Amino acid sequence: MKLTNPATEEVFTEVAAVSPADIHAAVEAAQHAWESGWRNLAPGKRAEILFNIARVLREHREELAQLECANIGKPIGDARDEIGLGARVFEYYAGAIGQFCGQTIPVARGGFDFTLREPLGVVAAIVPWNFPFPIACWKAAPALAAGNCVVLKPASLSPLTALRLGELASAAGLPPGVLQVLPGPGAALGDALVTHPLVRKISFTGSTDVGRRIMELAARDLKRVSLELGGKSPNIVFADADWQRAADTSPMNVFANTGQDCCARSRVFVERAVFEPFVERFVAATKQLIVGDPTLDATQLGPLVSASQRASVEDFLEDARSCGTKFACGGSRFGVPPSSGRGVLPPKGGTPNRGFYLEPTVLLDVDKTTRCWREEIFGPVVCVVPFDDEAQMLRDVNASPYGLSGSIWTNNLSRALRVSRAVQSGVLSVNSHSSVHVEAPFGGYKQSGLGRDLGMAAMEGYTELKNVYVAE
Repeated sequence: MKLTNPATEEVFTEVAAVSPADIHAAVEAAQHAWESGWRNLAPGKRAEILFNIARVLREHREELAQLECANIGKPIGDARDEIGLGARVFEYYAGAIGQFCGQTIPVARGGFDFTLREPLGVVAAIVPWNFPFPIACWKAAPALAAGNCVVLKPASLSPLTALRLGELASAAGLPPGVLQVLPGPGAALGDALVTHPLVRKISFTGSTDVGRRIMELAARDLKRVSLELGGKSPNIVFADADWQRAADTSPMNVFANTGQDCCARSRVFVERAVFEPFVERFVAATKQLIVGDPTLDATQLGPLVSASQRASVEDFLEDARSCGTKFACGGSRFGVPPSSGRGVLPPKGGTPNRGFYLEPTVLLDVDKTTRCWREEIFGPVVCVVPFDDEAQMLRDVNASPYGLSGSIWTNNLSRALRVSRAVQSGVLSVNSHSSVHVEAPFGGYKQSGLGRDLGMAAMEGYTELKNVYVAE
């Protein structure tokens, strides 16, 4: 597979793609590694190995960050942070191993009743291209901590850090076969992995359409499935909030990672009393974002991951124009000079009109029947609308088929609790944009998926719960 740097549009490396036959061999090897020792390895030894992996990842942080930057155009500062997040995930689950216990249960018949958490066996982890390294760690670390072996399938666009994770985990002491990384095209390899009879669970992050396909295939053998899928998350700003801070910080809440984030708060609801000043401040903050060469520390937004992804976002923008939507800023590719913002810092040796860049775009006067409002764009586009009535606003929020994340801005505690209960999303933040905490469960409602990554909920999801009763 040829890999293109999205900031330069140049092929910079090639990676061998595995075949369905390789999938079979990898699963067989993982099953052997599980049966021959990993599932019965003393918890303290498993913890030691996972702590070692975290240490080795930190030692190779810059190398991994540079790979991610070149592979998907992620700004280098963000890439470094995400490598650190991956290391923290391994540390968290290494520490969790000794705290992961069953229960003793008093039962009416007397005797002694207790539960065991037992590993499933071979787990398939299928990860996306937008956050390839941290999500690979989110899936591999709790599965390994629980005593499973993992076959990791990275997205075809972004295999490099996953491959390096496998190498570094081996160097840190993980036994052969326990974690295997198999790059290649998604559909054929994914189907072979999901339908393999020895795979007992599939953990997938990606599009809702692919999630449906995985669920259908997994149903044949009643495999365990966890799915983290699409999103169209709300950002709700009440007039009593610190709306100035919300306006200043919200652009990065939707445009970070160039909008390629299922948690992006791409529908902003602002109480009418502060709508106009909020929009003015939000647009000003958007225009201050630095878009450009992802290898530079100053860059906040890089290019989209591919030409096809940029074309997809441009289709949404063309539809918005045809519907009379107002463009408060953005909406175009960067040229020379760029038409808004602080502009592109061109890739080293390149020019501003190279790379798969799009301007961060703020849409107003949005018809709620249009594609931009209803569908996940997965690009640097946000819709901002006013609201007058809380109840109607909540109906509009929950009308989406998605329910992954969201933010609520208010200084009224009663309102914060009431609205948090009413919004149909798996992850919410009050007076914050933070969706991800290593220690807390992450996942969605409705078509945003099922099951949870992170926290102890993720580790539980990689186990069977067995109940044992011992008579007196």
